Amino acid sequence: MQRQEMSLTRDTDTASQQQMQMQYAGGVKCPHCGAINDPEAIYCGSCGQPIGKTSCPNCGAEMDPDADFCESCRRYIKTDVCSFCGARISSRDAFCPECGNPRGGIVCPVCHTLNDFAFCKQCGTALTDEARQLIAQVHELPEFKEMQKLALEIQQMEQTIPYTSEYEVLKDQRNIKLRERVLTLLAQDRGVVHPVIKEAENHRMTKEEYNAKKKDRLKMISALLDKMAQKPQPKAAQVRNYAMACRPQGVRLAWECNFKHALHSSPCGCAKPQLGGKWIILGKDIKKEINDDI
Repeated sequence: MQRQEMSLTRDTDTASQQQMQMQYAGGVKCPHCGAINDPEAIYCGSCGQPIGKTSCPNCGAEMDPDADFCESCRRYIKTDVCSFCGARISSRDAFCPECGNPRGGIVCPVCHTLNDFAFCKQCGTALTDEARQLIAQVHELPEFKEMQKLALEIQQMEQTIPYTSEYEVLKDQRNIKLRERVLTLLAQDRGVVHPVIKEAENHRMTKEEYNAKKKDRLKMISALLDKMAQKPQPKAAQVRNYAMACRPQGVRLAWECNFKHALHSSPCGCAKPQLGGKWIILGKDIKKEINDDI
């Protein structure tokens, strides 16, 4: 009798192990906690994190279940989350009860682009009161002030033609001396015995100096952009809005998301900006192509 019970126990254990192996082979392992889920599961039954794929309700493209934006058809697809502030809304709400913005989007007053988000994806204009307030706050940050100062310096450099030969350098030096001589004589004619001539501003430099200085300024801006990189946040709208408010003017940028480490024209084109990301400066060293989301 005892032998029969032991044999029955072994058979039961073997069958249970076989069943578990079959379940493991056909199931989906959660990348977050390791639990095995049914093949059709979209969210983990153990930890609740997304593990499967869903499809865009507009174009049918495959996408993650916690994505709020389809990168295939460029449409915001969440019907229960406000795209402007991230608050929960009802399908019956035409306007967000939290921020008051319309579900159908806002037309940019500058470039007339229809937008689902608080900043225009085309020209970057702030479209909501909250976005304008956020810009005012971010622009007071020491990092942003320094970054914008460097960007303005680069703009001024690009408006000045660098020297292309030694002859141009000598010619400019002669012109500076001639200017000082003329102003001195004019001042002496007015009775000024020892006139003090203000030195003329000359922003021109050699091409080598120009390239070295621009590279240095871009490196400093890049370090500040890294410092201001957006960390993961619960609401995608928070990341989009903060990143757009941090964008400096005067340099060519792309937004690198933490979701796919892809380059976007802005975080408005990323399906999961809640994972965070940062602005990077576009240049010759950047090999990736922008995933154009405009």
